[in-house]
Amino acid sequence: MAKIIINKDKCKGCLLCVSFCPKGLIKKSAKLNKRGLSYVEFDSRGECIGCMQCALICPECCIEVHK
Repeated sequence: MAKIIINKDKCKGCLLCVSFCPKGLIKKSAKLNKRGLSYVEFDSRGECIGCMQCALICPECCIEVHK
């Protein structure tokens, strides 16, 4: 199972990663980052397949996928 690490302070909340995750494991957070923007969080209750679609589509390069 892969693990996703999201740099919440770099995230601008565009939600592209949410749209591209085939397992639906990335969700918008109700919290705000240091820039005052909503960011995304990884839902660790599911099993990430490590496809890296979220990391590839992120315009801010704030997602890391570890297999």
